[in-house]
Order: sequence, then C-alpha cells, then structure tokens
Amino acid sequence: MKQENKSYGIGFVGLLQVAFIVLKLCKVINWKWVWVLSPVWIYTIFIILLVGIIFIYSLIENKKRKKTFKKWLENDNDK
Repeated sequence: MKQENKSYGIGFVGLLQVAFIVLKLCKVINWKWVWVLSPVWIYTIFIILLVGIIFIYSLIENKKRKKTFKKWLENDNDK
C-alpha cells in the first residue's frame, strides 16, 4: 500500500510576512503597514494575474475552436 505524506509548510511568502510583522512590531523597521503586508498583496496579485492570463488564453482558444468547427461544418455541408 502506498502512503502519502502531505506536508504544507508556511512557505516563503508566509515566512517573509511573519518576518516583516516581527520587525515592525519590534520597531526595527519604520514602514507603513501596507508595505509590511506587501508579501500577501504581491502573492494575491500574482495569483489573480495568473488566473486572468489563463482565462484570456481559454477565451482565445475557444474562438479558434469555434472558427475551426464552423469551417468543418461548412465543408461538411458542401459535400
């Protein structure tokens, strides 16, 4: 039997976020909270952009398929 180990750690972005918060609370850095929380925003924006690119790509491919299908139907009707 195969055993799967699922281990989800905090990751780089989470670790960076914790480091920024600790540095801010210890007054080592004097940044605004927007910049302290920037790793989360950057990661979120990256995911949104990635989903947007995939969505646009799927729309373009869908248009190509429709054109190909229409040509196929026209050729089939000509016979």
